[in-house]
Amino acid sequence: MTDREPPRQAPSRDSMAGGTPSERDWLRVNSYLHANRHGLAVRAATAYPQASRIADTPLLAAPRWRLPAPIPLDRVRLEFRPSAPPPELPDLAELAPHALPGRANGGRYRRYSDVIAALAAPAVFENRPTYRLVDADLASADDPRLAFGRGRFFDGVDTGGPAGFEYAAAELGLTEGTAYRAAFADPTDLRRRSSAMATSALTLRYDRAAGTASFPTHYRDPALVGHAGGMYQVIPVGIFQPSGEAPWNEANDFSLWRGLLREYAEELLGADEDYGSEDAPIDYASWPLAKAMTDGLADGSVRAWCLGLGADPLTFALDLLAAVVIDAPLYDELFGGLVESNAEGRVIRPRPFDPPSVTELLSGAPLQAAAEALLTLALAHRDALLA
Repeated sequence: MTDREPPRQAPSRDSMAGGTPSERDWLRVNSYLHANRHGLAVRAATAYPQASRIADTPLLAAPRWRLPAPIPLDRVRLEFRPSAPPPELPDLAELAPHALPGRANGGRYRRYSDVIAALAAPAVFENRPTYRLVDADLASADDPRLAFGRGRFFDGVDTGGPAGFEYAAAELGLTEGTAYRAAFADPTDLRRRSSAMATSALTLRYDRAAGTASFPTHYRDPALVGHAGGMYQVIPVGIFQPSGEAPWNEANDFSLWRGLLREYAEELLGADEDYGSEDAPIDYASWPLAKAMTDGLADGSVRAWCLGLGADPLTFALDLLAAVVIDAPLYDELFGGLVESNAEGRVIRPRPFDPPSVTELLSGAPLQAAAEALLTLALAHRDALLA
């Protein structure tokens, strides 16, 4: 679906059996949200100044999150601030009570994640540890950096999920206004919300001899994922988080590159998310995929770039925009057996990375806002990325 197409209607309340009246209303809004995710994000972006949008796409960015040109990913310095104070969250129950429906026992759900778990849980829905983004300054020429505290996956679900839900409920006429969204004011203000960050990586297979490149994409199955289901994304994409609960993982996995390596294994090769890291830290130096990719960084057959940071206008989800260029021989050796599907959806075979193909994708597919911004920026900087 593109923003020019009319919204698809969610199932009527009569088609949803069981539950309390407010739970059925919640399910109606949730169905509408998933069926119209792309159009809702496009319309939500219009509530913010044009200048806050990246490359005229829906993705929002603070001035300090923008880059005039791609920079090597390893130039982004990471800070860990375990004592960072929690965000100043608005009161969801007061501002958007329809997001927390009543239960059959007369009580109400306490958290938005509780509602999802009870009424619409995707295949994987676990409250795993995350690195919570608390500060970001990529625009500093001398010291681009990201700072993180401790967080949990449901922190973001309980914050940005209701923001998208409320917007959809308002479109359906089930609530007046969007008081909860308004309480955040600026979605790029990291003091106002709990902010797990995903890394969205455009993977480019580069044929040096022909001077051509191609890239796979990913369809996110709404039955399998809790965020951006029914939309297309670059691949891989993953929340920046430790690989497990064991305390040693927090330090061992605190690396953008190591996080991406795990996503490459899971999303392009279909590997399991269990790395045995509850028993011992991941040995990235001896893991064949990690070693081959990291050796590629050293010899130039792999180049990893950062292109900026943005917030989704509908759910406020944060994405670091990255591009990883892999020379064709190494790409074919590592990812020639690209899977057709993974735990989050369907993998789309590589398409040319050139203006006609990228433009067609941008105009004809329901892309997640981060993917739209990343592809637009990457195409504008194509020569630099492939140099």
